[in-house]
Amino acid sequence: MAPTRTTPGFSLRSSRPTSRRLFSRPRAQIATTGVAVLLLAACGGGDDDGGGSDGDSITFWTPHSTPQRMAGQEAAAEAFTEETGIEVEVVGLAAEDQNQSLVTGAASGDVPDVILTAPDQVANWNQQGLLDGEAAQQVVDNLDPATFSESALDLVTVDDQLLAAPSDGWGQLFYYRTDLFEEAGLSEPQTLEDLASAAEELNTDGRAGIVLGTQPGDPFTNQTLESLLVGNGCQLVDDAGEIALEEPACIQGLELYQRLAEASVSGGQDVESTRAAYLAGDAAIVNWGAHLLDEIAGLDENFPVSCEECADNPQYLAENTGVVSALAPPEGKPAGYGLTLSYSIPRGSNTEGAVQFAEYMLSEGYLESLDVAAEGRVPMRAGTPDSPTEYADAWADLELGAEQESGTAISEVYDEQTIQTLVDGANTFERWGFGTEHAGLAGALYSQNTLVQDIGPLFDGADPAQVAATMAEAAEAVQQDLN
Repeated sequence: MAPTRTTPGFSLRSSRPTSRRLFSRPRAQIATTGVAVLLLAACGGGDDDGGGSDGDSITFWTPHSTPQRMAGQEAAAEAFTEETGIEVEVVGLAAEDQNQSLVTGAASGDVPDVILTAPDQVANWNQQGLLDGEAAQQVVDNLDPATFSESALDLVTVDDQLLAAPSDGWGQLFYYRTDLFEEAGLSEPQTLEDLASAAEELNTDGRAGIVLGTQPGDPFTNQTLESLLVGNGCQLVDDAGEIALEEPACIQGLELYQRLAEASVSGGQDVESTRAAYLAGDAAIVNWGAHLLDEIAGLDENFPVSCEECADNPQYLAENTGVVSALAPPEGKPAGYGLTLSYSIPRGSNTEGAVQFAEYMLSEGYLESLDVAAEGRVPMRAGTPDSPTEYADAWADLELGAEQESGTAISEVYDEQTIQTLVDGANTFERWGFGTEHAGLAGALYSQNTLVQDIGPLFDGADPAQVAATMAEAAEAVQQDLN
């Protein structure tokens, strides 16, 4: 049984130093290990004794595989080796490659020792019997469950068995132009209805009311769909285990999604087009992940701000952008969509070394491991028993930006309220099916983008009830296949 958990307070301290770097990342461009070699070579050296690696070494798979991100993780791993004597091979491997390699490696007894994974991977691997839940539970117990976000723990718990130790996550946020809202006399949106009404009012010939994912079959649209419907109280499965996508909350959510799309740009919108529109000042609202924060602040040379006002002030958008992380449904508590990453330990790994490494990366090495693209890596462990908000407080002083050193801390650009919204959002993450007995179904639907394959008619004016029926039919077919 998973232990009883108390959600820690995620309040932030009232003052912070300005313009300081908590860590000095190695500047050397570290090659992405495991990408240019056969996938099987990325597996640890399993043996008949059940150890993925020998007692003095472990293999760690991470999806953060760009040179800068690898550098930060390599530095944390080297510090762990200095402290414990356990060597760590850090392997950069995308999620889809992790999935293929773990299944293949498990068949031969050759598995990594620790993997940084998303909830859908945890759900799928658990169904295949590949994860050591007792080892993950040991990590969390040793660090104190009360120091972790309860929602993050729930997302990787099935049948009261914790399957991974939560690390960090990002929310699918609603960014809105506070200057435009003020001019129109609009308040901050609290509900999906509020968003639709505001988008309709702010939709003009020169600026879209909102931009959001509408491209059928696209992963970004999949995230958009779930974030909107979760925020309206729609559930994937009801208490009886039946697909619930034709319930009133879901149909109403699709009606509002349809209204939002009508106040958006015509044609299928994706992750690239929506980002470009908001950065250009061509949209009053955008539904996007937390990774947009550095780009809104004008700190990403690959995606520069180009709004009219930004020519004189590159941080104009950041100064005039508000953030909503969770929507209040007609019934129930506010909920937001978020993707978390957790440390999983496969069966057959070097369990002792893996547990030590995961604990280290969630304590002494925690902030250094988060200190690349920190805006998209909100800590799911707020602090320690003695200092409950230590990591949440320090996170706000980490540097904005993914692939270059901006020298600008999150707290230098965004005010206390915005930062608090981002951190509090970690406690409202809700995902369809994950953390329940239906996690396997949720993982399959998510990985295949099943529910948005045929969503196109919704944006062409189809009856939302009929679209809901089509989605429910597709989900039921996957559910039957799994059973």
